[in-house]
Order: sequence, then C-alpha cells, then structure tokens
Amino acid sequence: MAAATGNWSALTPMPSMDDSEFERWADLLEKRTGVIVPVTRKAFLVTSVRGRMRETGHTRFEDYFRDLQKVPEGAIEWTTLVDRLTVHETHFFRHPPSFDLIAKDWLPRVAGNGNAAAQTALHAWSVGCSSGEEAYTLAMVLDRHLSAIPAGKVYFGVTATDVSLPALAVGRAGLYPRQRIEEIPAEYRQRYCEALDEDSFRIGETLRKRVGFAQFNLLDAARAPLKRLDLIFCQNVLIYFARDRRRELLATFANLLKPGGLLVLGAGEVTNFAHANLRRVDHRQVLAFVRNT
Repeated sequence: MAAATGNWSALTPMPSMDDSEFERWADLLEKRTGVIVPVTRKAFLVTSVRGRMRETGHTRFEDYFRDLQKVPEGAIEWTTLVDRLTVHETHFFRHPPSFDLIAKDWLPRVAGNGNAAAQTALHAWSVGCSSGEEAYTLAMVLDRHLSAIPAGKVYFGVTATDVSLPALAVGRAGLYPRQRIEEIPAEYRQRYCEALDEDSFRIGETLRKRVGFAQFNLLDAARAPLKRLDLIFCQNVLIYFARDRRRELLATFANLLKPGGLLVLGAGEVTNFAHANLRRVDHRQVLAFVRNT
C-alpha cells in the first residue's frame, strides 16, 4: 500500500500557486529564517515546495502548510523543507581578495607583532557556511599564515553555522567531489587535502578538528552564544535579507567583535552603512570593517 500511495502522489498533478498563496509561503520563510524570496523567484519557491510535497504525499498547498504548523512533526518537516528553500551555492576561496586581506594585512597586525599585546588565540565565525567550503578556506588561511608567525604559537578555531542540517552534515564530513579540489590553490591543496579516489577528496583531519559546525538561525543573532570574536566572515548571506534586517545583523556583528576584530562582507551587499564602533577598511576590492575600542 505504501508503494502504491507513493506512485499515485507522483502521478497526481500538483496545484498551481497564485500570488496570494505565494505571499503566504514567502511570509512563512521570512518569519522563520529572515530570508526574503522576491516574486521574481516565485518559480524557485514553487518548484521547491512541490518537490517536497511529492515526497510527503501531499497534493494541496493548504494541507502541507497546515501540517508544517503541527508540533513536533511539523518542526521536523520544516527542517527538511528549509534546506530546499535556501541557497547553498559556495566554493573554496570564493573571493581571493578577502582572504588576502585577512592573511597579509589583518593577521600580522593582531597576532604577529611579536610584543606582549599580540594575541595567542583567535576565534572566527563563518556565517551561513553552507556545506563548509568557506569555513575550511578560512581555517586553511589562518593555519598557514599563523604557523609562519615567529612570535610564538597562536591557536585558532572556526565556528561555522548555517540553518541547513544537510549542508552542515557535508561540512562536518569534509568530503567533496574531486573536481572541487581545483578551486584550492596548490600550496593549500598539498597541505590540507587528502585525495581518496578519482571521485572525491577530504579535508585533512587536523584541519577538520579546527572547525566546529552548528545549526544557527540568524534571526537569533542577538542571542548568539558566540562572544568576543576576532573575525566574522559573512559573504553572500545578507543579500537574502530585507534591508532593515541587514542593518540589525550588522549592528549585532559589531557588538560581537573584540576591539581590533574584523568583519568581512560580500562586495556590494550593503551600501552607506556606518556604525560608531566600526571603521571601514580602505580596500578597493573588499568590503570589511575593523572594530574600534
């Protein structure tokens, strides 16, 4: 009977979604995650919701929407659906100028001056880490350049967060398709990657231990357990939030940074932003801010 039900739902025509129905689903996503789905991406939302409805045997948007409100089973189903509704496009070393800024300008200043004020531990946050490529890139850059500092051992850790549990599972495993290794510069590839077979490679265990993955909803950023951070890396995340929400998040990030801490954003993600505790870094290719005292 279960197999028959599955086949029937696969053959049953899925309903169309009018504008009012789309607004209801878009509003649900924004309220629960903060992510905005504009009407120009209606087809994406409809395809994602319909796909999950087929898998669960639902044939009406109204019934599926109602079931998502149930406790606790609705919360479990929402975790699966939200993975379909959020974007996981990411790459290793996606924006090289940002990592160059961290390695060549910021790190020597906060950890490599050789005097008593130099830090001996650094904590970075990879915001919206998706499947872990960004977080591991950060860890590679920090490890390689901190190990070259003659002033003494500097320890570091990277906390990587995302709303998607499946994406986080990929990150924890550190296992990726073999072709993705070409995104990693040769000097990092040789040091931090292990080829498993012709189809896959893995981030080395020593580096994987430096990165902790956790589910986190940015709507709760003001209550984040992370405090006194040295580096916040948040690229290609804020573009999915409403303008007012972006500014709220930026103010929260500013409060979470230590004096001298660095906030790195995606170029063009925010405009005309200023904060009393942040000073913009003078760089043509990178949008970044340093926390004042």
